Amino acid sequence: MLTPREIIAQAWTITTTERALKRWGFFGTFFRLLLDIKLIAYQLYFLYAFVIAGKPVGLFDDVIWAFDHMPFWLFVTVVTTFLVLLFIEFFIPSFADGAIIGLGAKAHNREPVRGGFILAMYNFFPIFAVHEIFVFSGLNLLITASSILLRYGGGLAGFTIVVAVLLWLISSVLKFFASFAEPAIVVQKTGIFNAIARSIKLIFSYPSHVIFLILLLLIISIRVFINTVVAILIPGIVFGIGLTMTFFVNPVISFGISAFIGLILIFIAAYFFTYLHVFKQTVWTIMYMELMKQKELDTIG
Repeated sequence: MLTPREIIAQAWTITTTERALKRWGFFGTFFRLLLDIKLIAYQLYFLYAFVIAGKPVGLFDDVIWAFDHMPFWLFVTVVTTFLVLLFIEFFIPSFADGAIIGLGAKAHNREPVRGGFILAMYNFFPIFAVHEIFVFSGLNLLITASSILLRYGGGLAGFTIVVAVLLWLISSVLKFFASFAEPAIVVQKTGIFNAIARSIKLIFSYPSHVIFLILLLLIISIRVFINTVVAILIPGIVFGIGLTMTFFVNPVISFGISAFIGLILIFIAAYFFTYLHVFKQTVWTIMYMELMKQKELDTIG
């Protein structure tokens, strides 16, 4: 069995040398980051309107503003594009993860690294289901939920935010124990709940690896923190540029230019996050494959 040091070294080599993994990694990371930025940008808009502008905030104020200031054909195009992108951003990360895990496993076994689309399509639904089971572990979702509860929770806002934080903590812990679920689904075609149960069993069966997993979790946590910071900075920059340019040009043009600049920044950020995401998935996958070579501790004979 490979040591944790050897697993990390091999995972990093696979991450940096296998172009197919990097392509799928960028594909999923870009749309995941785009969705996170949309969520944060929406909250920044509400913060500006509620705190700085001091006006009542409605859920569809931005849609009403766009309808009032854009030609009808442009409004329909923008709204349709937004909804289509939202649909794609919601599903593509799970789709890409199936390919990343499967191709990483093939690279570990020294098999030809191909068939990414088949791996992605075949494993999409179970991976998506695992993601949704632990949906409350997302930090950006916690920020969004807290913002909504703060604005519309009334006298119960404080209590409901505490409940949201507790749900986030519990979901994050459970997600950690289910870390091997996705590799189990892709590598051994295990069912969703069986994969989660097997992941929990592996973590409890090999406590010597828990320290390694915790260190890896720390790396992942840093990545999540950086991802959140970027998700806040990019819409902040876009909103600031768009707001400043409204003093000189039409608001539609100014925010169009700022959105284009934001898209370039998202491409740059997604490129760097690709390496972190592919590395994380490859580490979990190789570790799972190595642990499965060991005899299960509850098996006798």
